[in-house]
Amino acid sequence: MKNNMMVVALVGSLVATFAPGQQKSSVASPETDLVRSEMLVSTKWLADHLKDPDVVILHICDGFSDYKRGHIPGARYLAMKKISVDIGPVSVELPSVQQLQQAFSELGVGDNTRVVIYTTGWFPYAARAWFTLDYLGHGDKATLLDGGIDQWLAEDRPVTGGNSPEAPAATFTPHVHDDYRALFDEVKADVDAKPGEEPEQIVDARPPRGYTNGHLGGATNIYWQETLVSEDAFRLQPVHKLRALYASRGIVQGKKVVTYCVVGLQASHAYFLAKYLGYDAAMYDGSYQEWTAKNMPVVKGEAKR
Repeated sequence: MKNNMMVVALVGSLVATFAPGQQKSSVASPETDLVRSEMLVSTKWLADHLKDPDVVILHICDGFSDYKRGHIPGARYLAMKKISVDIGPVSVELPSVQQLQQAFSELGVGDNTRVVIYTTGWFPYAARAWFTLDYLGHGDKATLLDGGIDQWLAEDRPVTGGNSPEAPAATFTPHVHDDYRALFDEVKADVDAKPGEEPEQIVDARPPRGYTNGHLGGATNIYWQETLVSEDAFRLQPVHKLRALYASRGIVQGKKVVTYCVVGLQASHAYFLAKYLGYDAAMYDGSYQEWTAKNMPVVKGEAKR
């Protein structure tokens, strides 16, 4: 996620076209400077770049029939099963790097491709695709569509049906960031931290009811849908509200954030948000499903521990 010349150029071209509420503040501050506005792209920007050969639009969902019913012109179909596998009792895990490399290469995603991701399914699907690209070292070239296809349709922009457009395979070179995926031992060390130690900040992205029914010790509940303007469309709250939400739950800058949920989907949204706000972050892919499969203790109720 290092800034380079290409990213700087892209940020300059994108900031002016973000939807209201997503623009950087005109008043500089340490916190606004950390916001990675380039991680969201507006519907206007996408409409202006539909025919850009360096832009690939990915439509991710569970079933091809959903894609065929209507997708943004030129969007390529990415099935969830292409970027996730079930391993024993744990669902939606990252497959091998080789499998992921092949999946993106076949879709025409190359080393210099600008990727725009949206879903017509559950919003965290799109964030899961972004997390996967970030894990593979391509997060600085990937964005989510602000407002999603709902905003696209609300603006009466075109959609099309039919099959995914054919694209020549591209050279996609992984640069894996293992530290972006938290494994069981890392999370256990945070949960087992003794008084006076400085564990990572664990964020539980599930609904409050799931949290109170049982959560990892020390975890803070920030339900992923709290971060949206509306539950009916993918649009993040303005930055100042997201900052206030994090502050109200005790999440601070300067300490790593580790997100989890049930299987790593809601947690992918929380991971995306943490990165968007400038936090060092990782996603616990095994999440609650792996934790309980290992018969690890959980905390019930609203207390963190």
